[in-house]
Amino acid sequence: MDNTTDIHCITLPTPFTVGDVNVYLINDEKLTLVDTGPKTKEAWEAFLTQINKLGFNVTDIDQVILTHHHPDHVGLADYLKGNGTRFIGLAYNQPWLQKDPAFLEHHDAFYLRVYREMGIEKFHEKAMQRIRGYLDYSCSINIHTIVKEGDRIDGLPGWIVIETPGHAQGHLSLFKEEDGFMIGGDHLIQHISSNALIEPPPIGVQERPKTLLQYRDSLRKLLDLNVNMVYAGHGKPVANPKDLIRKRLVKQEERAGDIRDMIIDQPKTGFEICQNLFPTIFLKELGLTMSETLGHLDLLSRNDQIRVTEQDGVLYFQAKEVM
Repeated sequence: MDNTTDIHCITLPTPFTVGDVNVYLINDEKLTLVDTGPKTKEAWEAFLTQINKLGFNVTDIDQVILTHHHPDHVGLADYLKGNGTRFIGLAYNQPWLQKDPAFLEHHDAFYLRVYREMGIEKFHEKAMQRIRGYLDYSCSINIHTIVKEGDRIDGLPGWIVIETPGHAQGHLSLFKEEDGFMIGGDHLIQHISSNALIEPPPIGVQERPKTLLQYRDSLRKLLDLNVNMVYAGHGKPVANPKDLIRKRLVKQEERAGDIRDMIIDQPKTGFEICQNLFPTIFLKELGLTMSETLGHLDLLSRNDQIRVTEQDGVLYFQAKEVM
C-alpha cells in the first residue's frame, strides 16, 4: 500500500468461505473507516492489534462508511457504535442493519416467490434459517448519514460516492478521481468474480431486481471513470481494473451461452439448470449458485434468446431458435 495515499488496509478473519476481508482506514480531515469486518471475537482482536500498530485507537475513528450490508463487512459496527462513531451508507441498507422485522418478513416472502418460480420451494425454509445464521455476524445500528450517487463526504476531500449495485442492492464504492483510487468493497475482486446475489427490493416494490444486469451496468460505469487501482474487499488490490472488467463481462456472456446450449432441446426449470451448472456444490451453496443461474437467465432474456413459460407456479426456460 502506498503510504502517501493515507489509506491503510486492515485484513480481518471471517468465518465464511470467502476468507479474510479487507477494511480500510483513511487518515484525512476525519479518520474514516470503510467497512468493519464480521462480528466475531477473532476479527475484533485482529482489528485492535492492527489499528494500534498504525498508531490509532478505536476512539479516534470519526466515521464509518459501509460499502454494503453483508455481515463480513458490517458486523464489528456493533463494537464501534458506543464511541459516538457516525455511520454512513446507502438507504437500502438501513433495514438490514436495523434487522427490521417487517423487512425480514418481506425478505422471506420475496425468496419464497423466487424459490417457487425456480422449482426449489422445498429448500426455502432451510435457506431462510441459514440467512438468519449469517445475521448473527451482522450488527444492529442506525445509518446516521444516507448518501447517494455523486455525494461527497464530510472530512474526505476529493472522494465521491459511486453507486455500484449488483453484488448487493445497496453497494457503493468510494472514488478519488485525482489519484484514480477506488475503494470498491466487493464490486471488483482480483481472484474471484463477485456474485450478483438475488436480493429483495425495498418494501413496497414488487419487481425482482435483475442483479446481474445491474452488476454489468455497474462494471461498465468504472470503464467510464479514470480508475487505475481498486482496493478490494477481499484479496489484493486490482491494478488493472479495466482489463479485468472487460474479461469478466466476456465471461458472463460465455456462461449465458453455455446455459442457452443446455436448454435448446427442451425446457428446464431454474433448479435443473443450476444442477447442470454446479453439479457438486449446488446444494451446499444454493444461494450463490441460484443467483448465478438466475442472473444469466436474465441476461439471456434481455437479449431475447429464451422463452419463459409457467406451469403450476414454476418457470421453465427454453432457448429460442436462431433465425
